[in-house]
Amino acid sequence: MEARLIIPGQPATKKNSQVARCVNGKPVVLQSKAYRAYEKVALKALLACPRAEFPGPVVVTVHYWLKDKRRPDLNNLMAATADILEKAGVISDDREIVSWDGSRIMGTSPNPRAEITIREADRRF
Repeated sequence: MEARLIIPGQPATKKNSQVARCVNGKPVVLQSKAYRAYEKVALKALLACPRAEFPGPVVVTVHYWLKDKRRPDLNNLMAATADILEKAGVISDDREIVSWDGSRIMGTSPNPRAEITIREADRRF
């Protein structure tokens, strides 16, 4: 099985601009406002797509198109994408991603987005 998904908007990482706050007397790390906004749009887009659910090992390829020439860390972009795919229920656990083959930052575009291809892994890992 294979699924092709698109998350519209400027891709954002989870690890930049984190903020520590106390909630009920306990320290909590909050993601940046930009990431929270991106995650909200991403979840809405993924939940609007025909349901694709991958319970086991998967191979993921993501092509990131950015709004300008500022380059976020590709590894952090992929980690954010994995967490969003898990939160949306597309994959059961981000540990099930066994390969990110071909994932890259493609360049700039007036239509920034993340183009995602997910397919079942050929073998169990």
